[in-house]
Amino acid sequence: MRRLSILTVLLTLATVPAQADWPQWRGPGLNGVSPDTEAPLTWGPHENVAWRTPLPARSASTPVVAGGRVFLLVAREETQGELELWALDRTDGSVTWRRSLGGGNAFLRKHNLSSPSPVTDGERVWALTGTGRLAAFSADGESLWSRDLQEEYGEFGLLWGYASSPLLHGDSLYVQVLHGFHTDAPSYLLRVDTATGETRWRVERPTDAQRESPDGYATPMMVQGPEGEELVITGGDVVTGHDPATGRELWRADVLNPEDSPAQRIVASPVPAGGLVLASGKRGPVVAIRPGGQGDVTDSHVVWIRDEPLDVPTPVSDGERLYLVTDRGLAICLDLQTGERVWGPERLANGTYSASPVRIGDRIYATSEDGTTTVFRAGPRFEILATNELGGYTLASPAVSDGQIFLRTADALWALGTRSGS
Repeated sequence: MRRLSILTVLLTLATVPAQADWPQWRGPGLNGVSPDTEAPLTWGPHENVAWRTPLPARSASTPVVAGGRVFLLVAREETQGELELWALDRTDGSVTWRRSLGGGNAFLRKHNLSSPSPVTDGERVWALTGTGRLAAFSADGESLWSRDLQEEYGEFGLLWGYASSPLLHGDSLYVQVLHGFHTDAPSYLLRVDTATGETRWRVERPTDAQRESPDGYATPMMVQGPEGEELVITGGDVVTGHDPATGRELWRADVLNPEDSPAQRIVASPVPAGGLVLASGKRGPVVAIRPGGQGDVTDSHVVWIRDEPLDVPTPVSDGERLYLVTDRGLAICLDLQTGERVWGPERLANGTYSASPVRIGDRIYATSEDGTTTVFRAGPRFEILATNELGGYTLASPAVSDGQIFLRTADALWALGTRSGS
């Protein structure tokens, strides 16, 4: 078994892009942390801009970066029309190719159906749309396979439209469909073969959540448990850990909806940090769970629970502390192991926040919907280092690669700073 485990690790590493890449929504470590040590501290519309590529409409989809290319999901029009996958040359931002992902786009409150972020291993790229189209392409734009999840498994039934990104891990894509507001169909998880597009397993994920609370907009996460890797899912009032090989549920913690609210949809994704899984509900609570349990772990593996006003942005950690950015622009720092407040709440730039913060070295970058990024120091004391106004409506989280920050506004993708080189 140990020989098999080592082989699995080697095969997984062989498919992971270079360290400087940002291959999926939360980066190479699936935690919003960049391995880079250099990145721009200040910028503006005419300062520290490597290039700017115009985009036709807003999107919450974060760009991903690998192999000299930037990939992003694009809505041709805000409310209707085609959804596309674009590949850009990361050197100058020129569009190398565009591929259609079908029509059916719709506008749902803040976002449209281009919200899921693509994923890449540098040689291939996979895209999932809010219409249920799941497709694979080579890095040069050759179509490899395509599926329609709604056609196969039934219509998505979320109040505000499907927006979860797929998780790329090894030779598989992990996809969650957690819904219930507009459907009585069961929520489910999928493991899809990256090479063929075939389903390796599909398992239902039942909960007792009511009305809007079954709806989940988060992205699956892989964590290391004491007995091996675990696929972690948040939504439907609960956090669950699954065997990635079979989809079988290993453990469950019923902690995300203590008041049994019928409107407790989950947006923020789980975070692996310090040997814990951090998860959060709609404006609280924030919880820390030890992976590795069996069955109901609500009493045995929940390390701490804090009633913090977190909602949309996913937190980020430095290994000692957890940094929260609320949708109302407040920063809060918690001790990772105890949940006690270290500092906060502290005011960032005024505005609403939907993008998730990222950490580069000892800096946290938090971007508001107004396109203003506040940079503050990661550490035991709150300190704002810079406030950068780029302008333009911003829902997408930043991507970081080779010393550059890629920031998406409604009308453009910006490459900020100078590429340092691998």
